[in-house]
Amino acid sequence: MKSLGLLSKTFLFTSILLGSLWIGGYLFRLVVFYQLFEEEEFALRPFINDQNLPGIFMVLRSAVAMTLILFPLFILSYISFLVSSKINLKQNGWLFIITILIFITFPFELYLMTIDYDIIFKINYSSFSTDDVLSLVIKRFKVLSSFPIIELICYSNVIYLMIFQPLKIKKAE
Repeated sequence: MKSLGLLSKTFLFTSILLGSLWIGGYLFRLVVFYQLFEEEEFALRPFINDQNLPGIFMVLRSAVAMTLILFPLFILSYISFLVSSKINLKQNGWLFIITILIFITFPFELYLMTIDYDIIFKINYSSFSTDDVLSLVIKRFKVLSSFPIIELICYSNVIYLMIFQPLKIKKAE
């Protein structure tokens, strides 16, 4: 870590910060959206009706927008860290594991982000129908099922690996 330059350390810190904020926003959003539904078959809870659903979506759009913005910034910051640090992946297992986790989950999250974009677009730029937005929310839950939970666990480990950097091969002196 001492061999990293100021630019590399800045990108590492930015990656940790943006990743943590994204994880927090993503977790908040998942918990709140899951609370809208009964435990089976994605039926809305009894206290949610057509009158309060638009207000709920208007409040939750900021959480969707936050995750939609923070994830690409996290990815860009991480790639910038990889390029600027010039760390050997063979000698730094922590970085290799992080890179594999990020690049394996990236296409799936990118697909989910397209659904998020549709949600934001429908809420902000059209006279939105609650049925359309609700169908997109349900689609997001059904399309990759438990992937968001697995992704949260993976990215929590990414933050841990960035901070503590285990699995380093020490050079013979």
